[in-house]
Amino acid sequence: MTDAFTLHHGDCLDVLRGMPDASVDAVVTDPPYGLSFMGKRWDYDVPTVAIWSECLRVLKPGGHLLSFGGSRTYHRMAVNVEDAGFEIRDQVMWVYGSGFPKSHNISKAIDRSGKATPAAQQWDGWGSALKPAHEPIVLARKPLGEKTLAANVLEHGTGGLNIDGCRVGDENMSAQFDREWNKQGAEFGFGNGLRASKGKKVPDGRFPANLIHDGSAEVVELFPRAGEKSAARFFYCAKASKADRDEGLEAFAEQQRAFFQTGNGTSGKPSSIGHYVTQCNTHPTVKPTDLMAYLIRLITPPGGVVLDPFVGSGSTGKAAIREGFKFIGIEREAEYIAIARARIEAAHV
Repeated sequence: MTDAFTLHHGDCLDVLRGMPDASVDAVVTDPPYGLSFMGKRWDYDVPTVAIWSECLRVLKPGGHLLSFGGSRTYHRMAVNVEDAGFEIRDQVMWVYGSGFPKSHNISKAIDRSGKATPAAQQWDGWGSALKPAHEPIVLARKPLGEKTLAANVLEHGTGGLNIDGCRVGDENMSAQFDREWNKQGAEFGFGNGLRASKGKKVPDGRFPANLIHDGSAEVVELFPRAGEKSAARFFYCAKASKADRDEGLEAFAEQQRAFFQTGNGTSGKPSSIGHYVTQCNTHPTVKPTDLMAYLIRLITPPGGVVLDPFVGSGSTGKAAIREGFKFIGIEREAEYIAIARARIEAAHV
């Protein structure tokens, strides 16, 4: 525990129940998707209504939640969030180009001998799944504690979205923001591009949208390049790099493991295009720090406290500390808590 962050090793429901009411400003998390990913026990279900109810309780009135979900199980996660008492405000889509299709070849399954039988030929080209290319993120808000949004912001400091602080420029957003805004507190909500217009300062950049992409050529090519229709109008950042994953883990032993990369930074079993990588961070679903920083900035007021009840390897905490926020994290799995702590401590300089 430090003044900047607190990291709990334990079940999130137990830890949350010990936290005071209305004690955090925002919840940003990448929880289990309920896909049994790589056979991990922690991914056998989405977070329960009870967990989201505790997140609601510890949030200040009007505080926002941003939570990733799987494309197949998002509905179950979002319904649980709503049943806990949150207001669903929007769905943010993270679109990426590096997802790996896990489709079952029906033709080959029919004739495992490899011979082109009539039945196998009939179903040639048929499979069982699409290529994954997006992840949904629920944007939800705790009901306001005051009669109006303006009154709630003045009373609790929560309820609004940091539109100007998350405006999108024409370059990679990791270089677009002036992070001193949060430390100084002088220009709440504004990024680094300010220009004079009729004697007033107004922010540069496009209004943030409910679509985010990874900047890959495959995704960018989907957008017309002319003027206002450019992909640059949406926030983007690259997937988690090895340097990002392993930053702060210099004292950890590297491990070689079979790996294929998907758009959300997940890795899995070997495939025909898989390979082996050497990494210190062994968590299979690492989100890029720049992406988590953008999401945190969007919903957290200056000096605010960010909560992540499913810390994993600590990307949310790393991003929160880097951006000048306070952070509370909870992680149940012993194999990841040390990794998370080291990555977050490395950002606390």
